[in-house]
Amino acid sequence: MKKIFILDTNVILHDSGCIHQFKDNDIYIPITVIEELDKFKKGNNVINANARDFLRTLDALSSDKMLNGGVPFPNGEGSIAIRLDTALDPIIKENFNDITPDIRILNIAYSIAKKKDFNKVIFVTKDVNLRLKARSIGLKTENYNSQFVENISDMYTGLKVVENIASDVFDDLYQKPYEAPTNRLGQDLEFYSNENVILKNGSKSALAFFDGNTQTVKLIQPRICYGIKPRNSEQTFALNAMLNPDISLVTVSGKAGTGKTLLALAAALAKKQFYRQIFIARPVVPLSNKDLGFLPGDVASKLDPYMQPLYDNLSVIQNHFNEHNSTGKKIKELIEEEKIVITPISYIRGRSIVRVFFIVDEAQNLTPHEVKTIITRAGEGTKIIFTGDIFQIDHPYLDSQTNGLAYIIEKMKGQKLYAHINLEKGERSELAELASKIL
Repeated sequence: MKKIFILDTNVILHDSGCIHQFKDNDIYIPITVIEELDKFKKGNNVINANARDFLRTLDALSSDKMLNGGVPFPNGEGSIAIRLDTALDPIIKENFNDITPDIRILNIAYSIAKKKDFNKVIFVTKDVNLRLKARSIGLKTENYNSQFVENISDMYTGLKVVENIASDVFDDLYQKPYEAPTNRLGQDLEFYSNENVILKNGSKSALAFFDGNTQTVKLIQPRICYGIKPRNSEQTFALNAMLNPDISLVTVSGKAGTGKTLLALAAALAKKQFYRQIFIARPVVPLSNKDLGFLPGDVASKLDPYMQPLYDNLSVIQNHFNEHNSTGKKIKELIEEEKIVITPISYIRGRSIVRVFFIVDEAQNLTPHEVKTIITRAGEGTKIIFTGDIFQIDHPYLDSQTNGLAYIIEKMKGQKLYAHINLEKGERSELAELASKIL
């Protein structure tokens, strides 16, 4: 049965190509959505670009039929139409006091369902509160999930533990060239490229990673970068991937206090001679999609609360050196000379990302489209590190299955230019780890 999908504004701001995801069904766009998109046309954020792109697409499809029956999609049986506002239904009047744009959209959806069939009409929105309101008046609803990870519990961790390794394999690993063919591990195992491996045999153990080019496991030994030494095997794996010149894209996931950002900054500083600049960016998640301009003060004061955690991590590295040490002073000089640039993701737009060590912090607050935009803009000699916690999301329309960080991990695993590790052990302090576990 052909269905009718009514789209909310946030669906379009999330994915400007959303109308192509509903196959041969009919799509209705409430006129209130068009009004709201008009407010988002100007700006440099992804949602602004999505608003402009969608309106151009709609304009290209428009005809006199857009308000009268709908315009059929090329090469498809479905159609798209704009639905004008209508008088408030008594059900809407009785249950909702404030007639906000959301309620006007809900009223249009409800009136369509009454005319067409409640079983055929589906209201699509990423706003969980609006979905609850829609269901309360009998509307069918769906979240918009065009790009999502199905089994979050089986998410790729980037780590495999292999037991009962023969002693001679350990002997080979600790002698040049510090590697061993996988067929000598004595088990029928398959590895993803750059997958991290803990090899064990009784009291013996070794840290390694699988090199897809040579089909061998290569030994990893802890390294100190700018005074930062890995405190556990997972941090050792993360730092190895960040320092490996053959790996252009790294994701590091884990809860707060596991050292994700600190390790990325230390690796960037250790490798700074190979890069033109170090970009350190994080998404700014404004309340209710309001821009930073709604906050008081100048640009610097608006951004300080969002960027302060990055400066804090740099201070941790600086504090490993005394005040007279030139290495500690060098970090301040790099910031002053704009060799290190700390900025929101939206301010990266238009910059040349060539030969840049690019750290994207709190990547779980990016959409799949945003992370794709960042990665596809990477020029020659650029390395990108995404860090974040897929279960700690501040974005109002993302969750553990639909955020950009989870999407990269799921789609990129196995690629020879990519590596991932999930950090589990907190290293901030004994108190922080205790709170993380029991509170």
